[in-house]
This record gives sequence, structure tokens and C-alpha cells, in this order.
Amino acid sequence: MKFPRFSAGFAPRILGAFLLPLSLWACRDRDQSEDWAGHPKTEVQTAAAEVAPVPAAKPAAAAEPVASEGAVQPGEGGVRFVSYNVENWLTMERYIDGKKVEGAPKPEKEKRAISGLLAGAKPDILGISEIGNEEDVKDLQSWLEKAGHPMPHAHLNRGADPTRSLVLLSRHPIGKVVKRDDLTYSSKGRDHAMQRGILDATVDTPAGSFRFLGLHLKSKRETEDGDQEDMRLNEAHLLRREIDEILSEDPQARLVVYGDLNDTRQSPAVRTIHGGGRNPKSLLMIALKDSRGHYWTHHWDFQDIYSRIDYVMVSGALRNSVDWDRCKIIDHEDVAEASDHRPLLVIFK
Repeated sequence: MKFPRFSAGFAPRILGAFLLPLSLWACRDRDQSEDWAGHPKTEVQTAAAEVAPVPAAKPAAAAEPVASEGAVQPGEGGVRFVSYNVENWLTMERYIDGKKVEGAPKPEKEKRAISGLLAGAKPDILGISEIGNEEDVKDLQSWLEKAGHPMPHAHLNRGADPTRSLVLLSRHPIGKVVKRDDLTYSSKGRDHAMQRGILDATVDTPAGSFRFLGLHLKSKRETEDGDQEDMRLNEAHLLRREIDEILSEDPQARLVVYGDLNDTRQSPAVRTIHGGGRNPKSLLMIALKDSRGHYWTHHWDFQDIYSRIDYVMVSGALRNSVDWDRCKIIDHEDVAEASDHRPLLVIFK
């Protein structure tokens, strides 16, 4: 979601009074996917048909890696996964020095902050929201390489939105990916296609195979096309449909569901994705927090609102693989320069 960026990167002291304690088993409600209709078969492809990690032009200045936990090296201490909305890493209309500029790329100052943060976090696998096209993916890869953390493998997922996409970057080769052409729904009497779609890719690592489902739900921005809350809920039902199908075929599937859901934890959309607490197909929500014990992941500067709208959830098969004590929200001071969201770090043993 695009809003003016917060200036200091810290929540007000009173924030804690408004955030309820989170638990791993959050929702005890009945599964909300029971009334969702069946759907056509999906099309399975391999990553070879996706974005090729070809060299790109180098940025003007290299990003400085931000210090992470000790002297962590890639692959040490388990598999490190980061989910991050990088706030419009793409070409678009922007205001620069108070003037509207058409076709402007993301500012280099922000790119440098993002690549430095990520180089410090040392992810083995990286799930990105709000990136543009293939050239933007190559640009991000080149910034990461200059920052000392190359991630050569990529899978770009495009939905109905012609501007913003999802991408999975990895140090390990990306295996099977699934592309869907049936992600449509009806809301308030109008037909819609899922804006960013569902990224579905499997990565084999030394700690086992993980299947990643990434998404970026409809923003809270009002639209003439329909009701934004109902659109998010319908997109959540589309994802829950896929989760139910995957876990019906393989109850031990090692699923990692992540992304910018643009809604709060007890919203119908997030509860639909999470599933009912007693449902064997429900997910475990990782209660990530920062170094001060805060759970917010996004700051809307215009309204001065701190919210938790970014999540990582896992299937039951991964319960014992999560290094719960080391997972966190990255809150280095440079996050204020990078994006209006904060990156989420999950470590698998």
C-alpha cells in the first residue's frame, strides 16, 4: 500500500496500549471457506519459464549492508526468509522536489536503504511485494549484488494489475511454480480479476523443501470499481481455496504463506486465510515483533496510523521447523528511508 512514509521509523510510546498480545493460534472461528465454489485445474510450469537472472546495469553507488545478528553468513543457522513490501520499486508518477514527474523510477536513496537492509538480514529466500516488471526485478538483483548479497534466482508473478507484481528471489534454485488463470470473483454485482494474483513457487534447500504462497491483497484505498473490503475478502477466499486444495492433496505440505494483506489480524480477510483454529487446514500465524516488542509493520504518515498488515503463516507440517525465538520484524533505523513497510524475518531450522 502506498502512503507517505514515516519519518523516524519508531512507533509512539502509546502504541503498545492499542496492540493486543498475539498468539500462535489466533483464530478460533469456524473455517470461512466452506461456501467457496470449486475451480478449474491449475497450470503447472517450471521456473525455467520465468524471470531469468541475467545481469543488469549496476547502480551508481553500492549499498552498505546493515549489521544483522552477529556475523551471520548466508545459509548459517537455518534457512532465512524475508517478506517485504518495498513500496513501488517501479517506474511511475512521483513528486520530486515538490514537482510531479512522469515515469520516474524509485529514488536511489530508497533503493540503497532497501538493499542495505536486506544484505544485513542475509535472506536465503526473499518474498517481495510492490515491484514492477522484469527490468525492475533485475534492478533489485543488481542492487543486492552490489550490497554483497547476490540472489540470482527469481520467479515473477503478474496478476491483473499492470503496474505492481510479486517476485520471489532465492539463493537456491527455484523448482516447480504454479500459474493460475482462474483467479476471478464477483463483488457487488461486478466481475473482477485478482490484482496481484497468487505467487506459488517451491524452493529446495538444505533444510528441506518449502512451498511459498505470496500475495498482496487489494489496498484500503477506495475505488469506483467496487467495495475495497469486499474485494479483499474475495481475494482471500481465492487464496484459501488454493490452501485447502494443496493440504487436501498433501496434509504434510510445507507451506509458507506470506505478504501484504492490507488488513488487520481480526479482519474477515485475514481470518479467512488463517483458517479456523480447529481446522486441520488452518495455518500457524508467526507473531513477529520488533526489538521493542511492537507488532506494527506499516505506518501511514498522513493519518499517523501504525498497523500490522504484513504476515507470515505456515502449515502445521512446519510447526517444529520454525525457529520461533529468532523470528522478528527488522526495525533498523534505515527502514524509514526504504519503504512505508518493515521487513519480516522468519528463520527455519
